[in-house]
Amino acid sequence: MIETNDRRVELLGACRLFGGVSRDVLGRVAARTTEIDFPAGHVIARQNEIGTGFFVIMEGRVRVVRDGRHVAELGPGDFFGELSVLDGQPRNAQVAAIGPVRCLAVASWDLEALLTEDPELALAIIRGLAARLRAATEASTH
Repeated sequence: MIETNDRRVELLGACRLFGGVSRDVLGRVAARTTEIDFPAGHVIARQNEIGTGFFVIMEGRVRVVRDGRHVAELGPGDFFGELSVLDGQPRNAQVAAIGPVRCLAVASWDLEALLTEDPELALAIIRGLAARLRAATEASTH
C-alpha cells in the first residue's frame, strides 16, 4: 500500500532521528522518500558495502548483525543506514528482514541535498546521531 505524503510525514515524525523537526521540513523529506517492501530473509544492507540509502522502518522487524554477531533488532520508527549515507564509508553492519518489512528509503544524494538546504533538519540528525552514540557508549561502559 502506498502511503500519502501526510502519512509519510507522520511516520518520519515518529522516528527518533527526526525529533523536533517541523511538519513543514518533514514534508520536504517525505516528498523525497520511496516506499520499499522487503520479503522475509532479504538482506537490505550488507556490511562493508557502500550504502546509497537510508531507511526508516514502517512495518516489520529487521535483524542487525556486525561481524557475524547479532547486535540489535529494529522495528517501526527505527532507522538504519544513515552512517554510510552520511560519510560515504562502507556499512558497519548487515541488516536483514526478519519477516516482511516495509521501509521509507531516502537516497544518499537526496539526503545530502535536504541537509544542505535545511539547517533544522541537519541539526536534528546530528542530535539524533549523538543520542545514539551516547546510548551505545554508556551501554558499553556499564
